[in-house]
Amino acid sequence: MRFEKWHGIGNDFIMFADPDDRLELSPATVKALCDRRFGIGADGVIRVAPGTDGAELFMDYVNSDGTLGEMCGNGIRCLAVFARSHGLTTSDQVKVGTRSGTKVVWIEGDRVRVDMGPPEFRAEKIPVRADDPLHVEIALGSDVFQATCLATGNPHAVIFVDEPDRVPLANVGPAIERHKLFPNMTNAEFAVVEAPDRVRMRVWERGSGETLACGTGACATAVASRVMKGTAEKMTVVLPGGELEVEWAGSLDREAPIYLSGPVAKSFEGDVDLSAYA
Repeated sequence: MRFEKWHGIGNDFIMFADPDDRLELSPATVKALCDRRFGIGADGVIRVAPGTDGAELFMDYVNSDGTLGEMCGNGIRCLAVFARSHGLTTSDQVKVGTRSGTKVVWIEGDRVRVDMGPPEFRAEKIPVRADDPLHVEIALGSDVFQATCLATGNPHAVIFVDEPDRVPLANVGPAIERHKLFPNMTNAEFAVVEAPDRVRMRVWERGSGETLACGTGACATAVASRVMKGTAEKMTVVLPGGELEVEWAGSLDREAPIYLSGPVAKSFEGDVDLSAYA
């Protein structure tokens, strides 16, 4: 089976074109493919299938642990360029179906921009077991983290700290991901606002662990920064893999879509015997 490896500032994906909608990938196969020592290595697998209900394409995104993902901001940006290179679309503006609804993606030269839809602040929709999602205490033993919880296609818990690099993410990330407050688990972001239009963060992704970048996490962090810290509508979000731009002109009282933009790149391509990974 032919595949390509793509990434958005280090957030990397194994991409399969499936125009006949016939490819079946089990959780075990995805997990084996994503293994960075015994497989190809990636944060997730994306199967590009035909779209429905007005969408040209469908993004079947699976995390590296084999669990399904509702949405992936960097993944959908990679998908648009990958799909056009394979003739699955001829447009610079592509409607892509996801498990979090249909998204519009624009290919703008060497950058790709996506309408992520509006953020979700309602506890039952994120979901989080809390009366006030903007002020959630996450207790991990003797440590208590103050989180701003919202959904940007996936659930997120944004935690503002003095220095993200000092956070023992390998320890606290999994504990927050699977904390009892989050019935569908959550992504966790540790961030610091460095300027009114700039925030730096690290992320622990639900189902993938620490990654170099996370599109929905960058969106959640920019929105949380605006709501909680009064930052600008257009933000540069700095991640270990590079920078993304996030625009959000909304507020808690005014719904507005989030726009995410940044570069994507093809790493390599090849053939893989999927039966060997079953």
